[in-house]
This record gives sequence, structure tokens and C-alpha cells, in this order.
Amino acid sequence: MTHTPREIVVTVALGLPAVLGAGVFAGFAPAAGLAGWWTLPALAISAFAALCSAFSTADQSRAYPDVGGGYGYVRAQLGVWPARMTASAHLLGRCAMAAVVALMFGAYVVPGQPVIGAFALLVGTALLGAVGFRFTAGVSALVSLVVLGVLALVIASSFSIQPVPSAGETGTANELVGVAGLMFMAFAGFERITAPHRGERPHSASVLRIAIPVLIGLSFVVYLAVGAGVLRQLGSARLALSPAPLRDALVAADASALVPLVQIAAAVAGVAALHFVLLSAHRTLTGLVEEGDLPARLKPVVLTLTVVAGSALATLLPMAIALGVAACATLFFYAFTNASARVLLQNDRTWPMRTACLGLGLSVLLAMSTPVPALLISVAGLGAGTGLIGLTATLRGRRAASRQHTPQAR
Repeated sequence: MTHTPREIVVTVALGLPAVLGAGVFAGFAPAAGLAGWWTLPALAISAFAALCSAFSTADQSRAYPDVGGGYGYVRAQLGVWPARMTASAHLLGRCAMAAVVALMFGAYVVPGQPVIGAFALLVGTALLGAVGFRFTAGVSALVSLVVLGVLALVIASSFSIQPVPSAGETGTANELVGVAGLMFMAFAGFERITAPHRGERPHSASVLRIAIPVLIGLSFVVYLAVGAGVLRQLGSARLALSPAPLRDALVAADASALVPLVQIAAAVAGVAALHFVLLSAHRTLTGLVEEGDLPARLKPVVLTLTVVAGSALATLLPMAIALGVAACATLFFYAFTNASARVLLQNDRTWPMRTACLGLGLSVLLAMSTPVPALLISVAGLGAGTGLIGLTATLRGRRAASRQHTPQAR
């Protein structure tokens, strides 16, 4: 199938708002605290891991177009229990990611009451989704232009004036892999184009063959430039303590007049990224209901409230911990999806099996290298979620069996 440059541009524009979220606005602070300037080469590892995982999800979406995302792919390829673990990792990662996006919004837009701002964003974005609002190609392109334009101003301001000498530097090269795992979350929005939701037109393999590398590559360049700018202007020690790095970099560069623009960009990016995250979690819950792992009586509004409640609970975590849990759980999720992509038939592949193997290995390595508190919370959440889903499915199966064997009352 042939493709046109316009199709590729539209596909990339659809994916950018889901990628340019909390990672570019808030992710550099915890990363700089761990690795300092080594954050920049760590981004290359994160981008490569994301590229492999994007290839895997695109192939599986084409092979199983009607199933519930990664949970459905893994259930079809690897079985029930791996799928339940996949769903648990995905839901935990998405709730933590939603919390990170919401906290980023609060830090930039409502700095005096960031938690209240986070709750307001969660509720407002959930209501937008409930009334049927969707980020079309046109809206996504507009969001991308706004965010990229403001980021360009931040980069230019950061390099336009000599920074004040830093009080010291933080981080070591020993944290390179750990920070690569942490910053993987910054690229995880690629599923917006690799695994469309039901009712959305899927993108052809020929379009994705170009659009995926362009999306990941463009995001990598943007992250690299922004990271270099804020590290130069603030230094790793000051950056590590900043709740809103882009705002503080502008203030340090004597460009405070541009702060309102950064707040607008953070608000727009927050709504766009959170909309994708909530929809993604909702799709996994819907898949669990359809496959019988959750009660069939759960209505869509209940599923939405469940995701919002879990995300609101995660906002009580410090930003760095929430970011670590989002990254770690999401990497576990992609470890399972890459593992299931390895066993796809050759006819269902666009990319060679080795990309799925690389994605699997990198996902496990990066997940296990995330900060210890985030790793422990993720492992505990993965175990608890899998056990709860399994228990719910078992109880439903027993009740169904008992109803079949109970004589009908005369």
C-alpha cells in the first residue's frame, strides 16, 4: 500500500500531543537529581526502547484489531495469567502517569495549590472524555504547534544568556540506565498511533513504517534540546529541586515575560496527554470486562470513575516517586507486549522479530533499574492487581457454574 507525505504528517501530528506531556515539562528535575548531564545520553536509550516497543504494538494492533490493547494482545498470544499481569501493569502505569501529568499541570498553572490544580485537571479531562470530545488530527496539530512553539522559546531563552554559576552538580554516570528507565515515560504516548481505539481508522503499515521513527525521533530531538537548555541555565543541582523546570529556566534567563506562555503550553499539553492516558486505561478495563476478568455489570462511567480515583490517589505521591512508578509499571507492561510480539506469525510482522526481542530485553533492564521505591511500589501493585483480577474472575466463574447446576424453581 502506498502512502502520501500528508498521511505521514497527519499521523505524526496525532501522536505528538500524547508524547509531549509531563516528561518534557517535569521529567528533567528528578532525572537531573540522579544523573545530572548524563540525562541527555540516557534519553537516547529511552527513545530506542520506545522505538522497539512501538514497532511491537503496531504489529500486534494490525494482527488483532478488535481486542483491548496490550491486554488483549497478550491474552491472545501468551494466555490468561500473563494477560492479567499485563493489565495490572498497564493500569498501575496509566494511573501513575495520569498523576504525573496532573501534578505537572498543578505545578505550572496553579503553583500555589498544585494538588487542587491536579484534581481539577483530572475531573475536567474525564468530563471532556465523557461528553465525547476527541483529539482529531486538526486539534492535535494545533496542540502540537502551540507546545512546540513555546518549547522553542524556552530553548532559545536558555541559550541566549550566560547562566549564573551553579552551586554544584548532581548525578553520576552510574545512574545512566536508571534515568533512561525514568525518561521512558516521556515517549510512551506512541500508542496513540500504533494502537488506535475502536472506531478509529487504523494507520497502514507503510505509513507507520515512516511515522513511528519520525514521531520518536522528533520527540527525542525536542527532549534533547529542552534538556540541554534547562541544564545549562539552571545546572543539575538547581534543576533537581525545581517543581517547574521550564518556568524556572525562563526566570533564570531573565525571560519572565514568557512564563504565561509556558503555563498555557503546560495546560494544553496536560489536557492532551491526560486525555490519552485516561482513554488508554479505560480501554484496558473494558477489555477485562469483555473477557470476563471483571464483572460484566460494570458500566463505562464506573470504569472511568475507577481510573480517575486511582489517578487521584497517585497524586498524593511525590512527583519523583509517581514518575518512577509510571515508568517502571509501563516498562513491565511493554515487557509483556514485546514478549507476545515475539511469537507473532511472520505474515503479521512489519518489523523483524529481533526488534521485539530488543524491546523485551530493554524493558526488563530499564524497569529493574528505576529508583528502588518506584520499583518496590510497582512490583507490589503488579502482584496485588494480578491477584485481585484473578480472584474476581474465579468468583465470577464459580457463581456462573453454581447457577448452571441449580435447578430452576417451579
